[in-house]
Amino acid sequence: MRSALLALCLGLVVTGVVANRPAGPSASPPEGFYTALADIPDPAPLPRPGPDAATGSLSVDCGRNERGHRNTDNVVVSPGLVGGAHHTHDYVGNVSTDALSTDRSLAAAATTCAGGDRSAYYWPVLRRLDRHGPDADAHGGGRHGNTGEILVPSAVRVEFHGSPVSRVLVPPKGLRMITGDPVAGTTDRGRARAQWGCSGHPERFTTDYPTCPAGSGVTRTFDFPSCWNGLHTDSPDHRSHIVFPLADGGCPRATFPVPRLRLTLTYDIPAGVRFAVDSFPEQRRAPVTDHAMFIGVLSDAGRAALTDCVNEGRRCRAVRPGAAGASG
Repeated sequence: MRSALLALCLGLVVTGVVANRPAGPSASPPEGFYTALADIPDPAPLPRPGPDAATGSLSVDCGRNERGHRNTDNVVVSPGLVGGAHHTHDYVGNVSTDALSTDRSLAAAATTCAGGDRSAYYWPVLRRLDRHGPDADAHGGGRHGNTGEILVPSAVRVEFHGSPVSRVLVPPKGLRMITGDPVAGTTDRGRARAQWGCSGHPERFTTDYPTCPAGSGVTRTFDFPSCWNGLHTDSPDHRSHIVFPLADGGCPRATFPVPRLRLTLTYDIPAGVRFAVDSFPEQRRAPVTDHAMFIGVLSDAGRAALTDCVNEGRRCRAVRPGAAGASG
């Protein structure tokens, strides 16, 4: 019993989740957290696809959280701990996702995604700082320094891609993933994966908040790991079972490529309005802390179809029939 409790505590420390984080003051990011588009470097070249590359993609329409599904839980990092995130998450996909979700409960729930994809996709909310939100005095909101009015994305893109090196395997059902580091503002940033940008300027990313020109939305792009160990759907640190590819796009030894998930969020923010992402209080809403989570609940047939699409080099889409609500 003592060893199990110790392992749980270590897991919470490794992932940056502390169950009893104190409330923090209202947090407005320092001016140094903002960068003009002109100061963002041009994108680095992407790996060139080889002869065995899986060049296809699948785009899934999951809406943009028109339902307002939000909570301060994080079932990937701290399952069973209600309010464990100490900041608010936005969700698309599975409409039941919270701290108490299980594989069984997720499989039985409805979804906002086309094609019956019951997977859970979620990330910290973005807020405009010139307005007040209804959670100004609430846990995970103003009590933990996360002030401002929550912004609903103008667009959410859910995409799966292949590998520039080889064909990909069918991903396992129930796969848990995290990208980014919610404590990167106070650590060495080795796990940071924040990618902020401006619409119309693809692959041009910064770890700061971008100041975008008129007519260009603020974007957040989340690239998830895609090299799976072939054995587990989760691990004690919630990362070791699936890691990021090497610089050439290939997978490290003893890992295998699966379809790579990318989420792209776009926000229409008026010129001159400051904004900030939710964070732990001590992170002071640093943009480098941006992160996202995923739980795969796609059916066996759906995961096989996804893999075939990617491996065969096709461009596939799953589109909702004009409905903003959930489909069974």
